[in-house]
Amino acid sequence: MANQRVLTGITTSGTPHLGNYAGAIRPAIAASRQTGVESFYFLADYHALIKVQDPARVQHSTLEIAASWLACGLDPDKVWFYRQSDIPEIPELTWLLTCVTGKGLLNRAHAYKAAVDKNTAEGNDADAGITAGLFMYPVLMAADILLFGAHKVPVGRDQVQHIEMARDFGARFNHLYGQAYFTLPEAAIEESVATLPGLDGRKMSKSYDNTIALFADAATLKKQIMGLLTDSKAPGEPKDTEGSALFQLYQAFATPAQTAAMRSAFAEGIAWGDAKQQLFAVIDAEIAPMRERYNALMADPARIESILQAGAVKARAIATPLLRELRQAVGLRNLGSVSPTQMDAAVEKAALPVFKQYREKDGCFHFKLVAADGRELLVSIGHASPHEAGQIVARLKQEGGASLHHIAGAGLHLGEILVGRLAADAALEQVINALAAFAEEGV
Repeated sequence: MANQRVLTGITTSGTPHLGNYAGAIRPAIAASRQTGVESFYFLADYHALIKVQDPARVQHSTLEIAASWLACGLDPDKVWFYRQSDIPEIPELTWLLTCVTGKGLLNRAHAYKAAVDKNTAEGNDADAGITAGLFMYPVLMAADILLFGAHKVPVGRDQVQHIEMARDFGARFNHLYGQAYFTLPEAAIEESVATLPGLDGRKMSKSYDNTIALFADAATLKKQIMGLLTDSKAPGEPKDTEGSALFQLYQAFATPAQTAAMRSAFAEGIAWGDAKQQLFAVIDAEIAPMRERYNALMADPARIESILQAGAVKARAIATPLLRELRQAVGLRNLGSVSPTQMDAAVEKAALPVFKQYREKDGCFHFKLVAADGRELLVSIGHASPHEAGQIVARLKQEGGASLHHIAGAGLHLGEILVGRLAADAALEQVINALAAFAEEGV
């Protein structure tokens, strides 16, 4: 079985905090060590520009986030780790996808709709303050994903729509240009991802200004933890673990045995000060070694730049050949590479029958063979994946229909394999003649 490709984007618009570490960085790095998985991690600095127009902040956040992931154990030799803006194929693919994307679909994107609704509620023009970057965000995200053939994209539920849109854009392109150029991704929803509480008990978030910086020095970390909001129960009074931000934080960093001991201590009325001391100790024990690596990396930006540049070379080894193929597909070709006679032949070839691949509402993948005049000749059965459908299409093209036969009442077969059925008013001879054209061209 081929390796599964998993792609994760990290927006460079802030400083990593403990919530980012427990909810995203730590589980993602653990996942990158699994066998049978090819992991892609990129610093989404183009995406950051949608929200942040402070160049120094974007640059410094890129440095901090790259250093954080590397310090936490991401091995750039075993994954693809790159900066989005170092891959010129991403914006080029964004444009190609833009040209096949319906504006109506983008109108329904959650982020854009939320911004419009906010403007309307405040009595402003619907598009006041909304940039084209925000509107086009789903297309850029689709390019990030489709360019590297990602099978899975770990996201929260609020991002599932973007993965569905990436599938739509990729399927539309595949359909228009008659070939499965893109793998259609699936959203991997992490139901068990840790959501840590912040200093005030609410979800740890920069928007609430309640974060605990991931690599704050030990003294700052301790001071922040000692300021964690707790209730007014005195030492000796039993304390509830349910709803306790302190206990949730402790549980995220402690072993099962330590967690059980803290649960007992809560029941026995541990003083909040003592509980906070223990919380600091368990967090610092995990973070301290990584903090040392982080500080060394932050002191050597050239080293991080070198790692990202090497990652870009590795990523472009995949991206560049695909873009070359896509440019050919849409007609962006070298005019000097063919003679006028060949050009005329190419135009004639464009009028040849084509295979069109698509997905039905039942989730199955289909293809059909369509004649130059638009008549359907062959309609396939459903397949579990686009890869399965693509394999049958490849065989039909290569063999030119030589092994294709029609069994009355049982459809079209390729050898022993059921392919599908003849379209209405189509004859087996027409299908075989159409397929012969593919074989002659060596397609």
